[in-house]
Amino acid sequence: MRSISAFLTLAVAAALLLAACGGVSSSSNGTAGGTGATGGKITLVAYSTPKEAYEALIPAFQKTPAGKGVSFEQSYAASGEQSRAVEAGLPASVVAFSLEPDITRLVDAGIVADDWNSDQYKGMVTDSVVVFVVRKGNPKGIKTWDDLVKPDIEVITPNPFTSGGARWNLMAAYGAQIELGKTEDQALQYLHDLLSHTPVQDKSAREALQTFVGGKGDVMIAYENEAITAQQKGEDVDYFVPDQTILIENPIAVTKDAPPSAQAFVDFLRSDEAQKIFADKGYRPVVKSVLAGTSFQKPSGLFTIQKFGGWSDVKSKFFDPDGGLVTKIEQDLGVSTDSG
Repeated sequence: MRSISAFLTLAVAAALLLAACGGVSSSSNGTAGGTGATGGKITLVAYSTPKEAYEALIPAFQKTPAGKGVSFEQSYAASGEQSRAVEAGLPASVVAFSLEPDITRLVDAGIVADDWNSDQYKGMVTDSVVVFVVRKGNPKGIKTWDDLVKPDIEVITPNPFTSGGARWNLMAAYGAQIELGKTEDQALQYLHDLLSHTPVQDKSAREALQTFVGGKGDVMIAYENEAITAQQKGEDVDYFVPDQTILIENPIAVTKDAPPSAQAFVDFLRSDEAQKIFADKGYRPVVKSVLAGTSFQKPSGLFTIQKFGGWSDVKSKFFDPDGGLVTKIEQDLGVSTDSG
């Protein structure tokens, strides 16, 4: 059992991590604990990319009867870092991460209930796919996975030991090779070649985007929604959805000690109104009726993480810190595999 002092140390470290990586912002509609249907304060701890979506979603929720009088504190940073910070004591009432294992960590820690994904959406709030983001006009002609490992190409993708988005990227790359008829060994060699073309691995998907739009690299592997966000902000980028890519599924959960307004907020995020806001920000809705009204491209070779047994198996096989297949590749290339 951890000592009290050790716990406090971790909690302080988590707070410092929050300040350094994501920051905290507040928004309110009335006073916290107001006279609305639920009231109180929601502390949202999320991965880096949906900040713009929540900037629109939170005011929309506050205009509903359930959201009247509810105030928010928000934190955005790399998914893995956020999950570990909450485990260490960072306050959270709603956690929205980029992949399921970051929620599972909090289930194991007793912070999130083990039935968090028992609803009709299996705990997910949005979907996306992995895409290639390129310079405007695509001067290098990048459209396929093979193009990413040509001799003169630099690839931008985050570090998979801090960023959930990076794990989606690498599993998309690996799975694409399998879809193309390659063996597992050939697919692993492809990952080695791909990461050899990556000059820098930032901590989060948002930091990777900043690196790319700042002029580094020829192509960035990214969430489709991140590419759309960049375009909406006026960045000179195009993006391509490869034929072989993975369906990204983003989870959300309330913590055990969250106020009732937290569950009301999560319920609102699955409403038609909220899902349309997500779609406007580049996310694929999990509500099928809303998705049907969008124009998102469906790749011919789309697959899910279940192709590899689900995230529990994938985390153990590919990203285990002591012997994962990607761990070995990164260590061979001299890249940090420290998740702290």
